[in-house]
Amino acid sequence: MSVPPPPEPITGARLLFSLDPAVSHLNHGSFGAVPIVAQRAQQRLRDEMEADPLRFFTQGLVDRIAHTRRHLAGFLGADPDGTALTTNATTGAAVVLQSLGLRSGDEVLTTDHGYGAVAYSIRRECHRTGATHRVLRVPLTATDDEVVQIVRDGLRPGRTRLLVVDQLTSATARLFPVAAIVGVAGEHGVPVLVDAAHAPGMLPASVRSIGADFWVGNLHKWGYAPRGTAVLVVATPWRDRIEPLVVSWEQDSGFPARLEWQATSDYTAWLSAPAGLYTLRSLGVDRVRAHNAGLAAYGQRVVGDALGVPPADLPDPGGPTVAMRLIPLPAGLATTLDGARALQTRIAERLATQVAVTTWDGRGWLRLCGQVYNTPEEYQRLAFGLPGLLVQR
Repeated sequence: MSVPPPPEPITGARLLFSLDPAVSHLNHGSFGAVPIVAQRAQQRLRDEMEADPLRFFTQGLVDRIAHTRRHLAGFLGADPDGTALTTNATTGAAVVLQSLGLRSGDEVLTTDHGYGAVAYSIRRECHRTGATHRVLRVPLTATDDEVVQIVRDGLRPGRTRLLVVDQLTSATARLFPVAAIVGVAGEHGVPVLVDAAHAPGMLPASVRSIGADFWVGNLHKWGYAPRGTAVLVVATPWRDRIEPLVVSWEQDSGFPARLEWQATSDYTAWLSAPAGLYTLRSLGVDRVRAHNAGLAAYGQRVVGDALGVPPADLPDPGGPTVAMRLIPLPAGLATTLDGARALQTRIAERLATQVAVTTWDGRGWLRLCGQVYNTPEEYQRLAFGLPGLLVQR
């Protein structure tokens, strides 16, 4: 079966980034790439900060942060009063976990598609409080209805104090029906934290429409913001209970300022985030989403064909705007975290290509992303060189 054609490129988009042209950057989902306009906006803010630090930090900075927060919340379809800026999704999840007041006998429920760093945070909080962490197994091929039923069957009302579910999973590029899951959990009185690390900029869903108790997403991936820019959105009943990981001078101001203000932190990434969104809007949000999803699908087929993976065995991400795709690796490869990291490094060093290699359900997977700075030829070069590299144990 022939590979479908790639999408039409977005002319000039590659020139908006300062990425090394000698490397194929096919892993936007891990650390993103900051457009030059956002880099320059951040540098101007850093210059302002260093020119007069006392003035920068003490005259209007809280208001500038609040203005940025409202701008980002508007883009995400979130309530600005319930939105707080934070550094990344993992930090936002940690804030929620330590604000719950977990006790012995409580449990935090997740799926086996959850992000590893969030799982570490859950385990630490459970160890500290005596709560337990229980994991639901969700097959990669499960339908949305099956996923919802698995969650429904796994809830333990009165004991399950929090359900953590990914909107778009990092390890498996799986799109979860989070609005339906939130509805089911709400019927049983179980609050939900949606880990939407990859959603802002890639997925069109409004945060309000999901209705989660807590929703956390990164702007520094698909939203083109400088790294260290994320938001935690909290439903009204929980806002007074949210406490920062470190108490500082805005503590008495309540949420969200008490969470955002961390004294001498560098706030320039947050303040320049609108410049990243400006780039996305200038290119056309819907146009970028369609291009990136189409290019990731093209790359998946090209590389999958080179590895002898039938199209039927290439996982479907479950949505037309998902710009990350998985390819199963040959049996025995990257079955551990260390093995996955080693293979990812080998691909980077020998093929000059940055990809993500993940381990899930006892198997190694290659995760490819599509972004406006990528070209079909980059996936073709990976497809040409990867089979030979994989046989070199």
